[in-house]
Amino acid sequence: MSSLPRNKDTTRDEFIFYSKRLMRLLIEHALSFLPLKSVTVETPQGTTYEGKRFHRQRITGVSILRAGETMEQALTAVCKDIRLGKILIQTNHDTGEPELHYLRLPKEISEDYVILMDSTVSTGAAAMMAVRVLLDHDVQEDRIFLLSLLMAEMGVHSVAYAFPRVRIITTAVDKRINEEFHIIPGIGNFGDRYFGTD
Repeated sequence: MSSLPRNKDTTRDEFIFYSKRLMRLLIEHALSFLPLKSVTVETPQGTTYEGKRFHRQRITGVSILRAGETMEQALTAVCKDIRLGKILIQTNHDTGEPELHYLRLPKEISEDYVILMDSTVSTGAAAMMAVRVLLDHDVQEDRIFLLSLLMAEMGVHSVAYAFPRVRIITTAVDKRINEEFHIIPGIGNFGDRYFGTD
């Protein structure tokens, strides 16, 4: 399933299909790390079942635009009535530094578990800025889950070093990035391939 999106000859339809499958698996796995409490329910047969339920806190999804937005559909498919926020961070080509251009977060996000989504993370600069924005809005560091389909080792180390209590969940980690900060072997420009703008 990882080979098809990485293949440069994969059609756009197949790229979207297999990327969505990976996103769904990634989000389902991430949800398993949320705190659960024991619950007893009565079955239609008049017996009881001992199960688990997510504790009452809310979950909010926040996508790092534009490629992180592709993960929203998978998130809303498995989390009913989830609130969504968006962050646009772009790299300044003169300085090489990330810059915040747009921010829309739901009200009272400070008590939520936040699923921060970006399809790929190379250096980790945009992800770290997004985490800082969430922390500035009083979200607790250990309630932030960074989800990405593909990360470079450098990005994983950068985020983990800066924010050790943020949970990082990905489907793959590639060893290096090139001079243009593209992940190698990578997946190409995810947003361009997904939206057909390459």
